[in-house]
Amino acid sequence: MVESQEKLIKKESEFSSNNYKPLPVVLSKGKGVWLWDTDGNKYLDMMSAFSAVSHGHAHPELIKVLHQQSELLGITSRAFYSNTLGPFLEKLINISDLEVALPMNTGTEAVETAIKAARRWAYKTKRVEINKAEIIVAEGNFHGRTTTIISFSTDNESKEGFGPYTPGFVAIKYGNIDSLKNAITKNTAAVLVEPIQGEAGIIIPDSKWLPEVRKICTENNVLLILDEIQSGLGRTGKMFAYEHSSIKPDGLILGKALGGGLLPVSCFLSTKEVMQWLVPGSHGSTFGGNPLAAAIGKRSLEVIQEDKLVENSNQQGKYFLDELKKIESPILSEIRGKGLWIGVEIDTKFINGRNMCKRLLKKGILSKETHASTIRFAPPLIIKKKEIDWAVLVIKETLKEIEKEHNKY
Repeated sequence: MVESQEKLIKKESEFSSNNYKPLPVVLSKGKGVWLWDTDGNKYLDMMSAFSAVSHGHAHPELIKVLHQQSELLGITSRAFYSNTLGPFLEKLINISDLEVALPMNTGTEAVETAIKAARRWAYKTKRVEINKAEIIVAEGNFHGRTTTIISFSTDNESKEGFGPYTPGFVAIKYGNIDSLKNAITKNTAAVLVEPIQGEAGIIIPDSKWLPEVRKICTENNVLLILDEIQSGLGRTGKMFAYEHSSIKPDGLILGKALGGGLLPVSCFLSTKEVMQWLVPGSHGSTFGGNPLAAAIGKRSLEVIQEDKLVENSNQQGKYFLDELKKIESPILSEIRGKGLWIGVEIDTKFINGRNMCKRLLKKGILSKETHASTIRFAPPLIIKKKEIDWAVLVIKETLKEIEKEHNKY
C-alpha cells in the first residue's frame, strides 16, 4: 500500500533533523524536465536541484553509463589507479584549458580543496609568512556549509551559533573594484568569488568588474579562483560564466552538473604551479574520483557538448528572460539573469517568496525562493520553447490572482 503524501511528509519530518524546510510535495519520479509526485501529479522542474540536474532527469546516456560502470567497478579509493579517472580528468582539462584537476565529491569539498591549495601556494611559492595568508571573498557569497566556509559568509543565518570561526578571510563589496584594491596586502593569497552570485539572488556584476579583478590579481601575484559550482557547465549560456568576461582564472571550482543529476561529483582545477604543493598525505578523499563518479563525470561533459546544452541554455535563456520581462505586474520589481539562470525579484507587500513558490507548486511549477524576495528559475538545460511558454503563462496567471486578492483589501 502506497503511503499518502501527508504521511510521508510527517515521517520525514519526524525522523529528519529540521535543517530544511521543503515545499509540501513528495516527489517520486523524474524524466527530462518533468517530475511527478506520489499521487501522479506532474510538475515542470524549474530548479534542477540547484543546477545539479542540468542534463534533465534520468538522461538515457548517463543512466546507461551508471548501469554499465556500476556492474564493473564502483569504489576503490585513490590508493589505486582506475581506468576511468584519467579520461575524465583529461576531458575536464581540455574543456577548461587549465592544467591539473583534483576530484572530490560535493561542491563544498571542492571549495575546501581550493582554499587549501591557495594557502599552500601562498606559503611555498609566494613566500607569505606562515599562518598569515589571507583569502579575499565577497559579501553575499555562498560557497558551502562547512565550518571554514561559513566563517567567511556574511549571512548570519548560516553562521550564528557555529563559532569560533576560521580566520584568514577578508570580505569585500561584490562588484566593487575599489573595495578589492583596498583589501589586497602582501599576505593576500587569492580572491575567491562567484562570477554570478547564485544564493544571493542571481546577482550579476558589471561586465567590466571581472576583467578588472583579473588584472589586479595578476599585478599583485594573487590567485583568482572562481566558484562555478552552480554557474558552470552551461548554466549561463556559456560553458563557464567567466567566458562572458573573456578572462581565465587561476583556479576553477566545479560540481553540481558534473554528476549528471545522478551522483555528487566535484573538482578543483588549477595550474601545475599551484597544484604542485598538494603532495601525498596533504589532501584526499576516499570517494573523490572513484571509478563510477569518473565515468559519470566524463559522460556528463560529453553529453553537454553532444546535446548542445550550452547553446540551448543561451538561446532559451534569452527567450525566457525576454518573456518574463514582458509581464506587466506591480508584484515584479526586477528580473535579471544569464542563460537559464534567472532571478525574479518580487514586492513582498503582495506576497513573500515562499508563498509565491507554493502558489506555483499548486499549478505545476517547482521553484525555490532565496531570501524572502527572489524567486529563482533554473530549469534543466534541455528545456524547450513550448515548456517555457507554458511556464510563463502559469506565472502570469498566478500574478493576476495575487493582484486580485490584494486589491480586495
